[in-house]
Amino acid sequence: MGKNEKTALGRALVKQHNQMVQQIKEKGKYYRKQENKVLESVTEVTDIDAIIEKAEEAERLFTHDNPTPKFLINLDTNANENEMTPEEFREQQLKEEELHAGSLQVPRRPPWYPGMEVDQLDFNEKQAFLVWRRKLASLEENEKLVLTPFEKNLDIWRQLWRVLERSDLLVMVVDARDPLFYRCPDLEAYAREIDEHKETMLLVNKADLLPLSVREKWAQYFQDNGILYLFWSAKAATAAVEGKPLIGFEEQETASNNDTKIYGREELLARLQAEAEAIAATRKKKNTSSKGSDAAAKHVVVGFVGYPNVGKSSTINALVGEKRTGVTSTPGKTKHFQTLIISEELMLCDCPGLVFPSFTSSRYEMIASGVLPIDRMTQHREAVQVVANRVPRHLIENVYNITLPKPKVYEAQTRPPLASELLRAYCASRGYVGSSGLPDETKASRIILKDYLDGKLPHFELPPGFEAEADKETDVGPSSSLTDGDSDISDDEDSPSVEGDLEHALKDLDSYEKENGLAAKKAGKQVRKKTATASYKQHRKPMRKKDRSWRVGNVEGDGMPVIRVIQKPANLGPIKA
Repeated sequence: MGKNEKTALGRALVKQHNQMVQQIKEKGKYYRKQENKVLESVTEVTDIDAIIEKAEEAERLFTHDNPTPKFLINLDTNANENEMTPEEFREQQLKEEELHAGSLQVPRRPPWYPGMEVDQLDFNEKQAFLVWRRKLASLEENEKLVLTPFEKNLDIWRQLWRVLERSDLLVMVVDARDPLFYRCPDLEAYAREIDEHKETMLLVNKADLLPLSVREKWAQYFQDNGILYLFWSAKAATAAVEGKPLIGFEEQETASNNDTKIYGREELLARLQAEAEAIAATRKKKNTSSKGSDAAAKHVVVGFVGYPNVGKSSTINALVGEKRTGVTSTPGKTKHFQTLIISEELMLCDCPGLVFPSFTSSRYEMIASGVLPIDRMTQHREAVQVVANRVPRHLIENVYNITLPKPKVYEAQTRPPLASELLRAYCASRGYVGSSGLPDETKASRIILKDYLDGKLPHFELPPGFEAEADKETDVGPSSSLTDGDSDISDDEDSPSVEGDLEHALKDLDSYEKENGLAAKKAGKQVRKKTATASYKQHRKPMRKKDRSWRVGNVEGDGMPVIRVIQKPANLGPIKA
């Protein structure tokens, strides 16, 4: 071998080595960028975005063993909708939901081991996540199934996987006003799949917004279904840490027993640590030969998961005793999981908020529940209608000091107020006017929805099996939306007489004629005078009044204006000097 050949070989080896070093540097830069990237929750994806995403993933991941992807396009959506009544369609929808309830799962992390390469792990996770998305897409193609806008960002689910693997006790934070809406049963099953000794606890936050009788019903429901639960109020615990009194909390606390007790900060920490240590001790007894058992026994980890804006970060700040995580009313504040050491025996782990897939919930219900941001909504009336359906009519009037229009005689007397009626009455009382001179319903809807989330508008949901007893609750509740004057007309002895009904109907017909300009002119003038002094026209410049003195009343005529008649004096003959 000549000298030149040796030189060429050496240069080739050096060049190959430099290329490998450069690839490693580029790969390290890529993963550092991924770690520093700000995570954003993605709950809604259009059909075109889904097609593009599937095409990109298919080009990189699909092989000949994978089936052909089905795009989220259904050209025959209204084929059978017109053939069924809404009641029949809802019955079939419930049957379909029960049939496919097992398909609503959270994505599972594929098997991995500590020595696995990063590229291989990333490839396996993306492929498993794509298979999970394809299963849910097949459910969305069913006309009778409606899925919530669940989380579609893989990086957010990766944070959940880390919290599940680290935690000894998994705490699912839910809103006390509707705990089952925020609960994910499949997440509890996934925690058991990772470790059979893991336990899941429901931390029922905002329990101070519930009456004692309602807490007792939920406690009975949790006990009957074998669910580990605790009642908690992050707001009350934060006020206690800061030394601020919370009005009305002491009375509820003294009246509750052990099952319905709202735990304090110290009591909750002791309970969480005791539950986690019991799980760790059980695992240690079974795996005494494991090398990591001694290291794991030094401290126990409690992970917090749940929907956005249910109070996970507020709970952790109250338990720590200071502000360690960001708190805001906008859901999705926490982007990465973080660990907080409470003591040498206890460590907390916070996970970003996740929207789990479920059935029957609409986008507007999720906005009203605080899962989706209120400030980003585009159709405000639908979300306000959810509030109007849940909060009783008399409570809305008492809280805002307004008067809502009552249902007409020909309408159902038990119907909730319409969103348009609530928004217009609220804007008229507060003087909210838009640039066009119309009521500013967008601003009013945001205020009403935020009051609904903060508990200013009281409401709650009863557990399954207790709907029949909802009428007994007089404080708040979906079923107590009627006042004494709005009750249904019955045929018993205490019902009003026929003359009273006729008089009420005539009054309502008279008001209907006045509103539509069908009454006499005197009433019409009163309506016009009242409308002219409306609050939303005060900011407009006064217009020059036109001279209409040539018109007369013509009260007894056909209502049409006539030209003013100039009456001449009568001719009484020659004028005498």
